[in-house]
Formats: sequence, structure tokens, C-alpha cells
Amino acid sequence: MPTPLHILQAQVLEQKTRIPSLYGDVDFSIVPERFAGTLADKSLLPVKLARKYRGNILADDERVQRALAYTMLGDTVADAYAALMPKYGFRRLIEMLSTACEKGLDAVPDAPQELVDFIHAMERMPDWVDMELVREGARVSRSQMATVVPFAIRGAFVATFMNKYSGLPMALTGALSSESSVQRVKETASFFTTATLPGALERHGAGFKAAALVRLMHSMVRFNILKRSKKWDVNVYGIPIPQVDQMPAGTIPAFTTAFNVVRQRRKSFTKRERAIVELCRYQSYLLGLPEDLLPDSPRGIVDTMLTYAGTLRDGYDDETCGELVRSTMGAYLPTDKSLKSKIFNQFEKSFSKVFFTRVFLTDYEKSRAEQMGVKPTPLDYAKFVAAGAFLLPQVVATRVFEDVPLANRLLDKLLIRRIDDLLVEYGHAEYTTDPSRYKETPAAHQHPA
Repeated sequence: MPTPLHILQAQVLEQKTRIPSLYGDVDFSIVPERFAGTLADKSLLPVKLARKYRGNILADDERVQRALAYTMLGDTVADAYAALMPKYGFRRLIEMLSTACEKGLDAVPDAPQELVDFIHAMERMPDWVDMELVREGARVSRSQMATVVPFAIRGAFVATFMNKYSGLPMALTGALSSESSVQRVKETASFFTTATLPGALERHGAGFKAAALVRLMHSMVRFNILKRSKKWDVNVYGIPIPQVDQMPAGTIPAFTTAFNVVRQRRKSFTKRERAIVELCRYQSYLLGLPEDLLPDSPRGIVDTMLTYAGTLRDGYDDETCGELVRSTMGAYLPTDKSLKSKIFNQFEKSFSKVFFTRVFLTDYEKSRAEQMGVKPTPLDYAKFVAAGAFLLPQVVATRVFEDVPLANRLLDKLLIRRIDDLLVEYGHAEYTTDPSRYKETPAAHQHPA
């Protein structure tokens, strides 16, 4: 059962009193400009989908009020821990969290209660989690992570920059530089790739620790933006990186799977589809996404994403969105300058351009592609086709052998080895945000309650 609306709204308001050092100046009664709550507001939902679904979304008052509440809800346990930065410093917070994830809370001398609460929240296993399905979801997802994702991750990553309301926090962290763009792309790839390894999402697995560090990074961004950035206006943007903004990136495989099921007019997932969805749900849960935003049915997953897109105001600002896209698309991702790496970078960049424009840009937005520097050239399309010809046989082969006894075990070992190699290429993920990058003071423009 979903959290009753009045309890959800109370959780939003309680942030002010639970973490006054972070949220004490925020007026949680406002409706920020980013929230598109009427038909007159243009939302992020593509025109065709908006015509079909948005009227029903906005006609459901409770659905709208829930969406508004999640727009103003952060990560209470991670935020409380991040709010200790003035006392401990951001590096010490990362060290204590890493130790607690790897060795347990007993290994952290005088662990602050906020760290205890954070770890306990992540350790709590919801009743709906089926770890066998999660493990199976990781197994069947390894082939995509080892083959297609290295070519598509840049294109999927820049898709999160298409909206100025959700994209501004990334710009304020200094991600407009090529170096920062490379780091963020690799960190994103590293987390979702790590999550598919055997045991990664178990209590002491690498994916569990990575999820905790991602949550802390996001909370540190909230803290630094609210306390240091004069560009942030809560009345316009709401709170930085509300948990709901993680849903598009965290649940892409679940959403695309659910969307295909709904389009085929099926009411349930196949066993393989269910495993993929369960992996997405659990890794998103570890990332702090509220359980209400992690439905298990095809229609529920689609409706949740449509509600998110249908209530997020459409907004493009080239200084924010365009620069983020250009810096990310222009970045050199490989770790060396060998001929092989240079060739891969060229083909991967072209593949990402075509993938991004085809999958994430609507007809209305395609006119922006050239302005953003992502409009594919004929040469990009040629490289995309060539990369596809290279990838398709691998995808087909892994899918065929996936369910063949004995052969699937050998295949899995090969995929795990390939993923391990990729993680070395992605490098050590820091999952940090340096407070020195937030040079703007005083605090953000906010209206006290």
C-alpha cells in the first residue's frame, strides 16, 4: 500500500525540523516553478504522450499532490549525515561511511548516530524484495553491461541534462568542465555496471557501498547548493536533486521493459523481464528512492514515470543544459591515448550522438540538437551502423547462450571478466563533491517559513 498522502506531506515538512541546519530556511509550503501542475504548463512529457495521458494525470488531485510532495523530498537519512560536514569535513564523512559499508558500524569508532541511522536504513530489507530475482536480474543484465552500455552510456547520461530545473545542480558542482564530465560519466557507468556483478548488492558487496556513496554525494550537493550557491532559488527549483529526480536514470531498464509490455497489451512480465525489473527496483531502493516510486506492475511503472514527466516543467537553458551536453559529448573517455582507445572514443561518441537523438529527443527538441552540439553528421551515422554491426552479433549470441545449460556458465564467466576489465577502465569512482567548487556565497535565495 502506498504511504498515505497526509503522512507523505508530513515527511516533507519534517525535514525542516529534523535537519534544521540544512532545511531550516526552506519554505516547504511553496509550489516551485519547476512543478507543472496545470494543463496550461508545458511539461517534460512529449507532446503525443501529453495529449494522451496528461489530462488524466492532472485530473487526479491526490496523484498531483503526491508528485508535488516528492518534488520537495530529499533523502532524510543521507541528508542528516551530510549535514555533519561542518563538524567532520566531507572527506571524513566519506571515510566513515566507506568503513561502515565494508566492515560494519563497529569498525567506526564513536560513529555518529546519523551514520548509524543511514546504514540501518540501507540494511532494512523491504518485504517485496526477492533477492533470488535480483541475482537473476543481475545475471541477465550482464550481457548488456558488457557489450552495449560502454557505447551508449554517454548518450544516456546527457539525457539527464535536458531540463534546466533538474540539470542545474550538476552545473553548480563544476560539471561543465571536461574533466568533471568524464568523472561523472564514469561514476554513473561504474555504479550500474558494478550492480550487475555477483553479490554486488548484498550487504557487504561493492554495489551496496557504491549506492551509499552516491546517496552521500547527492546529499552533499544539496547541502553545498542550499548553503553556498546564490544561483539556487528554492521558489524556482525546489530543493536540489529531490529523490524523484533519480528515477529516470535509475529505472530506465525497468521503464523500457514495462513500456514494451504495456504497448504489447500484456498485463504481466515474463520471468526474465521480472528479474530485470526487480534488479532495478532494489538498486534504486538502495539509492534511496522511496518505495512508493518503485511499483512492480507494468502499468504502475509506466504511470509513475508519466506522472514524473507530466509534472516537471519543460525548460531549456543553453547556458546550463547546452553546456552540460557539450562538455560531456566533447570529453575524451578512455584512460589512455593508444590508437585502439582513440578509435573506440570516436565510434563511441558517434554512437552516443545517434542514440541520444533517436531515443531521448522528441521531434520538438530535435531542432536543439545542432545548438547543443549533438546533431549527428552522415559520418556519425556511418559509425553508428558500423558499431551496431559489431555489437549485434555479440548481443544475439549472448542471448542465445544465456539459457543453454553449461554454455551459460562459461558465458557468464566471460561476461564477468569483461565487466571487471570495464570497471578498471572506468577507474576508481570517487562519488564525491568538492565544496570548494561552490564558490558562490551567500546562501541561496529562499523564503523563510
